[in-house]
Amino acid sequence: MQLIRFGEAGNEKIGVKVGEKNYDVSAFGGDYNEQFFAENGLSKLAQFVQDHEGKLAEVPADARIGAPIARPSKIVCIGLNYKDHAEETGAAIPAEPIIFMKSTTSLVGPFDQVMLPKNSEKTDWEVEFGIVIDKKASYVSEADALDYVAGYVLHNDVSEREYQLERGGTWDKGKGCDTFAPIGPVLTTKEEIPDINNVRLWLKVNGKTYQDGNTKNLIFNVPFIVSYVSQFMTLLPGDVISTGTPAGVGLGFNPPIYLKPGDVIELGADYLGESRQEVIAYR
Repeated sequence: MQLIRFGEAGNEKIGVKVGEKNYDVSAFGGDYNEQFFAENGLSKLAQFVQDHEGKLAEVPADARIGAPIARPSKIVCIGLNYKDHAEETGAAIPAEPIIFMKSTTSLVGPFDQVMLPKNSEKTDWEVEFGIVIDKKASYVSEADALDYVAGYVLHNDVSEREYQLERGGTWDKGKGCDTFAPIGPVLTTKEEIPDINNVRLWLKVNGKTYQDGNTKNLIFNVPFIVSYVSQFMTLLPGDVISTGTPAGVGLGFNPPIYLKPGDVIELGADYLGESRQEVIAYR
C-alpha cells in the first residue's frame, strides 16, 4: 500500500495510491500521524480500502500533493552513511552512526518550493531513503527492528553548509530551516519493497544528474539504524529516520556547487516515487 496526503498545505486530506491513481480515503477519518500508526492504522486502512473497492473517489489531478505523513514528533538523520559521500567531503568513515536532528517545521510536500534561508550562499541537496516508524521503539534489537517500521519515504535533506559546518556547534542549524525537508510523494509500506538493501536513488539539478546511489552501499543498514537510534531516544509512531545520502552533493565538487533561485531539483527512488522542488529566494 502507498499512502498520500493531498490538498492545501496545513489542511491536507488522506489518500492512497493504487497503481497510477490517487484515491481519497478521508472518510476513513483522522490523519497519518502518531495516533494513526499507534492504533494499527495501516491494517485498518487496508481493510477500509478493500471494503470500498470501486467506490473511492479519485483525487483531482491538479490537487497539491503534501508530505505523506503529518508532522512527526521528530525527524532523525544519519550523517555520512555512504562511504563515497564521506570520501567526497573529506570526512572519516564513521565507526558508529552520526545522529543529528532536523526540525519538524522544515517538513514540506514533495512538490513544494525550497526557500533559501536569509543570506544563505551554501544551500545544498541530498537525496535520502527515509524510514517511518510504526510503533513505539525503545532499546530495540537489530533482529526485531523491521517489526517497528511502517514503511519508507523519499526525502531531500536540504542543507545549508555554512550554517552546518562553519557556524560552530552541531549540524542541526544547517538542516532545519523552513522547507528543508521535502518528503514524499508516497509512504510505501514495507511489504511493497522486496529488498530494502537494493534500492536505487538519484537526484538531478536543472536536468543534470548529480547523485545516483543505492542502499546496498549504506555503511549502516536499515535494521541497524533503527536499533541504534532506539538506544538513545524513544522512537514514536510516525517518526522519520533519514538514512544518509550517496555521493554527488554540491559540497563535494571543486569548486562546490550550491543552489540558487530558479534552480529545479528532481529526485527519486525505486518504489518511493519522484519529487520536484523549485528553489526560491528568502521572502
